[in-house]
Amino acid sequence: MKRKFNIGILAHVDAGKTTITEQLLLTAGAIRRGGSVDDGTTASDFLPVERRRGISVKNACISFDYDGDAIQIIDTPGHADFAGEVMRSLSALDGAVLVLSAVEGVQAQTLTIFRALKTLRIPVILVCNKIDRAGFERDRLEQDIRRQLTKSIAPLDCPDEIFAALAELDPEMEEAFLLEETPEPAVLEEKLALYSKKAEICPLYYTSAKEGRGIHEVLSGIVTYLPDAKMREIPYLSGTVFGVTHDDVMGKVAFVRLYGGKLSARDPVPVYGEPEDPEEALPDEKISQIRRIRGGRYEDTGVMEAGDIAAVCGLSRIRIGDVIGRPDPSRGQDVMRTEPLLLTEVRAAAPEEEQKLYDALRILSEEDPLLALSRNNETGQMFVRIMGTIQTEILAEILATRFGLTASFAKPRVIYREKPAGTAEGFEAYTMPKPCWAIVRLKMEPLPPGSGIQFESIVKEGDLLARYQNHVRQSVYKTLKQGIYGWEVMDTKVTLIDGNSHHVHTHPLDFFVATPVAVLRALTNCGSVLMEPYMRMTLTADESLLGKVMSQVVAMRGEIKDQTAESGLFTMEAVLPFSECIEYPVTFRSLTSGRGVIRMELVSYRPAPPDVRETLPRNGVNPLDRAKWILACRSALSKDLTGR
Repeated sequence: MKRKFNIGILAHVDAGKTTITEQLLLTAGAIRRGGSVDDGTTASDFLPVERRRGISVKNACISFDYDGDAIQIIDTPGHADFAGEVMRSLSALDGAVLVLSAVEGVQAQTLTIFRALKTLRIPVILVCNKIDRAGFERDRLEQDIRRQLTKSIAPLDCPDEIFAALAELDPEMEEAFLLEETPEPAVLEEKLALYSKKAEICPLYYTSAKEGRGIHEVLSGIVTYLPDAKMREIPYLSGTVFGVTHDDVMGKVAFVRLYGGKLSARDPVPVYGEPEDPEEALPDEKISQIRRIRGGRYEDTGVMEAGDIAAVCGLSRIRIGDVIGRPDPSRGQDVMRTEPLLLTEVRAAAPEEEQKLYDALRILSEEDPLLALSRNNETGQMFVRIMGTIQTEILAEILATRFGLTASFAKPRVIYREKPAGTAEGFEAYTMPKPCWAIVRLKMEPLPPGSGIQFESIVKEGDLLARYQNHVRQSVYKTLKQGIYGWEVMDTKVTLIDGNSHHVHTHPLDFFVATPVAVLRALTNCGSVLMEPYMRMTLTADESLLGKVMSQVVAMRGEIKDQTAESGLFTMEAVLPFSECIEYPVTFRSLTSGRGVIRMELVSYRPAPPDVRETLPRNGVNPLDRAKWILACRSALSKDLTGR
C-alpha cells in the first residue's frame, strides 16, 4: 500500500534549506533540472520577492513520488521575521528535516524550531549541510548539537555511534552494548527507525546540497526514519487549515492537512473557528476545487483523503487555524504561535490610495494573522504587527509587486500589554432607546502569568438564555483585544455574575452592545497595569569582551542570570526589557566582529516603570464613550458584530 509522508524542511536562514528541497526534488525525479537560489529559479520559492532576494518568505508545498511512496514537502522560511509561517506549518507535519549549517552549527532559529518540534513530539532528522565550506569541524559541530539540541543523535555514517545512542534507549541494545556484541546492520536500522518515529532519537546526515552530496541518503532516510501519515489518522472527517492565500481566479485558497475522512469538490463542509469558540460552526460552504502542487505546478485532483495536504478552494470565510469537519480533542491546539513584539504604522503614498492599501493589508492579514491589521476609524491610521524590520521591507515589496501600491512604514514601536491591577465589577444596562434590552454584570480579576483569558458564567440558563451567555463570552474575548490604554489585555478571568434579557425588547445582538461597556468599566474599576515584554538574551563571545558586554547589559536594565566560560569563550544569560535591547543585536555583532552568537526570546511580561505611558490608538469607537458606542452599534445591527 502506498504510504504518505508530510515532511517539513526547516532551518535557520542561510543554512541551505531551499537548496536541500530542490535537490530532493531532483533526486526523486520530480523536476528535470535543479534550480538555484541565487538565480531565483527554485521550485519552492515562487513569489517574485523570494526569487529576487534569495530568501523564503512563505511556506511552499510540493508533492512528489519516491520509490512507491507519496511525499509532501513543506519548505518553510528560515528568517526569524517569518517564524509565524514556520509555526503554522507544524500542525500539518508527520516529521521534519531540520537543516543546520555545518560551519555555524546551532543558531538562534535552529534552537527555536527544535524546541517547538520537541514540544509537539514531531520526529526529526538532522541534516548538517555545507560540509564543503572551510571551517567545518565535525567533532565541534556534534558537540554543539548535543549541548544545545539533544544528546540522542545517530550519525548515519557511523554504526558504532548509532549503537551507543540506541543503547541509551533500548534494553536489548544496552545488553548487547555491555556484552560488546555487534548487532547486524538491519537490526540497527530497525531499532533506529523505531525510536526515531517515536521522536526519541535524531538520525544525523552530512550533506553538501550545492554539490548534491548526501541527498539520496536523506531522501531514503525520510521514508525509513520518519513516520507516515497513517500513524496520525483518525476515523472521522477532521482537518486543520495551516495556510491561506488568494488566487486571482479561484479566490481564497486554504491549505489543509486532513487527518481523517475524505473531501471532494462540490462537497459542503462544516468549518469551526478559533479555540475560544471551538463549537461555533460557520455556515457550510461548498468546495469548488482541490489542488496539489506537483513538479512546480498546480494539479486539480478533485479529492483529498486522510493524510493528504492540498489547496482547497471555494471556502470564502475560512481562516488559518480553523478546523474542517469534526475537531479532534485528542490532538489539542498543536499550532505553536509566535508573538510579534513590534507595531508599525503603514502609510499610503497618496490619500486616494488609503482604502486600496487597507484592502491589500486586509488580504495579507488573512494570509498572515500575526500582522493583526487595525485601523483607527477617526484618524484613518493603519497598523500592523511585525517580527522585525526585514518584514517591513518584504511587505513593501509585496504591496508594490502584487497590488501596485507604494507604502511606507513608520519606525516600529514595542507592543505592550495590559493586566487588571485587582478585582472589580463592571455593569451595563442597555435598555434605551427601545427596542433593546441587555443587562450585564461581570467580575474581572487578574490571573497568574501564562493563564491567558478565561471566561466563566455562574448565571443559570433560566435567568439568561444560553445563546445570550454565549454572546457575552464571545464579546468578552473580542473586547479584551484592546484595554484602557489600547493594548491587548492578558492573564485575566471574567465571570458573568448576572444578566437579564426581555422576551419582547431584546434584539439578538444587544449583548454584543452591552458587554464591551461592562468589560471596560470593570477594567477601569480594577485599574489597568501596563505590561512590557522581557527577553531572555543568551550571548556567546570571546572572554576578552566579557566586561564590556556586562556593562552594556546592565545599562539596558538587564539582570544577569547565568555566566560560564569555556575554551576562551563566555556564555551569558540575561533577562531585560525588549524596549531597551531592540537594536542590541546589531551592536553586539559589531562589537564581536560578527563572531559572537546572540539569541533572544520572549520570557515574560512585567509591569512597566511608572514613567512609561505608552498608548495605542483604539481600533473603532471606545465602548466607554457609551452614547457614541451605542449609536455606532445601532447603525451596524444589520452587520455581524462578532467580527467574523
